[in-house]
Amino acid sequence: MASYTTFPPVALAAFWMMGALVSFLSMAVAGRELSSEITTFQIMFWRGMVGLVIILVLLEINGWHHALTQKIHIHAARDVIHFGAQFAWFYAVALIPIAELFALEFTTPIWTLILAAFILGERVTRVRVAAVLLGFAGVLVILRPGISPVGPPQVSALLSALGFALATYVLTRRLMRTDGPVTLLFWMVVIQTPLGLLASLDQWVWPSGWNWLWICAVGVGSLTAHYCMARALSLADANVVVPMDFARLPLAVVLGWLLYSEQIDIWVMIGAAIIFGGNYLNVRVERRKRSQ
Repeated sequence: MASYTTFPPVALAAFWMMGALVSFLSMAVAGRELSSEITTFQIMFWRGMVGLVIILVLLEINGWHHALTQKIHIHAARDVIHFGAQFAWFYAVALIPIAELFALEFTTPIWTLILAAFILGERVTRVRVAAVLLGFAGVLVILRPGISPVGPPQVSALLSALGFALATYVLTRRLMRTDGPVTLLFWMVVIQTPLGLLASLDQWVWPSGWNWLWICAVGVGSLTAHYCMARALSLADANVVVPMDFARLPLAVVLGWLLYSEQIDIWVMIGAAIIFGGNYLNVRVERRKRSQ
């Protein structure tokens, strides 16, 4: 039998990306199921509790020094913004088709390009401008304002993508210069879990029956999704991994159709393809520049 190390890096990257895709989809389904009984803030709280247990076990195994940081103010800013983005994501997943949510979430790299230019002072190139324009063109195709109703759930999905761009990509870049992944995850659950608890106390409802399993799916999925994607990126270039992530959309279409009888919207598929084109164009050009 072939050992783990004999597999090509691209094949291993595909394996980890499949783990990320399963994690993202399980979070979407679990969030949809939980929204019928508990509030979005309660989902956030229980997600944090599950994550906290996992992180404490990791710290016990790998050493508590991983919890130390000298940038608590940046952690606080990142985790509050990420909390808001995650709230917007769970709010949207309960009200719009899963495929539409994922398609709009693909704008996160587009928002990152814009924020990196303003906050980090990164250079604005023609390719990056083209990527941004393609991204917003894709959003217009998906939402079709004036033709199809655009309401709070769609706006919430876009705001979640904007929040993820700022928290996960821009602020995380600054933190990763000195802090490791376990440190980031530790402070994320330590800061976000009390926020979820305080915000949910006025409408508190104890989960019942199978919802405890959905809570575990949300908590575990939120950690494994990012871990699997990080492993994939460590094994293959971004221009290989990004197309793999795009497989989330057709999988979401099938899942939404099977579980919730959601209709397959061709405009969502076309818009997502345009957004993906912008993201892939930027990744491919950046890789070419680094190899020169």
